[in-house]
Amino acid sequence: MKRMLLGLVALLVVALALAPVVNAGTLEDVKAKGFVQAGVNGDLFGFGKPDEKGVWKGLDVDTARAVAAAVFGDADKVRYTPLTAKTRFTALQSGEIDVLTRNCTQTLSRDTDLGLDFAQVNYYDGQGFLIPKKLGVKSAKDLDGATVCVLPGTTTEQNVADYFRSNNMKMSPVVIENTAELAKAFFAGRCDVLTSDASQLAGTRAVAPNPQAYVILPEIISKEPLAPAVRHGDNQWKDIVNYAVYAMINAEELGITSKNVDAMLKSKNPMIQRFLGVTEGNGKALGLGEKFAYNIVKQVGNYGEVFERNVGVNTALGIERGLNALWTNGGLMYSPPFK
Repeated sequence: MKRMLLGLVALLVVALALAPVVNAGTLEDVKAKGFVQAGVNGDLFGFGKPDEKGVWKGLDVDTARAVAAAVFGDADKVRYTPLTAKTRFTALQSGEIDVLTRNCTQTLSRDTDLGLDFAQVNYYDGQGFLIPKKLGVKSAKDLDGATVCVLPGTTTEQNVADYFRSNNMKMSPVVIENTAELAKAFFAGRCDVLTSDASQLAGTRAVAPNPQAYVILPEIISKEPLAPAVRHGDNQWKDIVNYAVYAMINAEELGITSKNVDAMLKSKNPMIQRFLGVTEGNGKALGLGEKFAYNIVKQVGNYGEVFERNVGVNTALGIERGLNALWTNGGLMYSPPFK
């Protein structure tokens, strides 16, 4: 009998050792350390880059700040880990970061093979081509034989190979892992073309020695829905990141801005009351305070404010809203109801 019990105990120990590891809740981990650790680009003007004073700025940075505002009521309780295209997924999988907010395209293979979960898209993009004006090229169809600067381990790398192959053109890739170094190589003339998401090209051109000497060609050769990512299997944390992005979109839909949000607390509109936590329920459902959406809008802004501040027409990037306009204005930005 004793031998049988010892055998059962041994089997139980083995079974527990082989059982899937259940991740501790990311929300609890984040609260315990007192900040959100966000993986960002680090070198992309308009999306993720520290300014001359070392203050992190950009659309992706503001997405991370929205998550911090939702969790802590303080958008500044976030720390940033600069990541390359090659290291970004490993950092998330290993637990080095809590959320990846680094111009990352949602794809089927990343959803499955890499064990990632993507939240709501925070920027709809597509791949394009940046060239020196002096090259005299008006269309990507005229790039046969070009040398092309491209980041490895990206959808960009596969897209450009597919594009050249499908158009019976040849190319010579110049592959450099770091975004800043890739841009330097392009500006130094090591390649004829720099290809990436159109938003990244705009950010790269904005910090060029002479931005007017470069042009983005008209062709957009792919769909690049850029979205924050979290580890697969933590539904609560995904919901929090998801609704942090949705909160910025929904606020713009409701006409709530960082400047009028306090006045909106007195609104008689039931949708606004629920959204801002005057009517309770949404915060509890996410495991957050009822004022989580209010804190996001007050401290970070609605989606339109975030877009215009970082990449809009009055910035060095000069990007029109386009697909990133609200659905009511012909774009794709749409939030489910907050109820």
